[in-house]
Amino acid sequence: MKRERGRRGKKRVCVFCVDKIAGIDYKDVPRLKKYITERGKILPRRISGNCARHQRMLTVSIKRARNIALIPFTTE
Repeated sequence: MKRERGRRGKKRVCVFCVDKIAGIDYKDVPRLKKYITERGKILPRRISGNCARHQRMLTVSIKRARNIALIPFTTE
């Protein structure tokens, strides 16, 4: 009898692909905050469910928003 290793959940779909969003704007702070932990880290792709293309765009947008102080780097 073979044992099951690990848990496999349902595959998450990319929200940006479903909504057909071409670009992610760094000024859209409420949308960006969904992909940041309470510690200020960017959620990885395996947790957020984004495709590779949109995850890269998301990361660049979050970093740009941090640089102009729309989003804090860390929380105290």
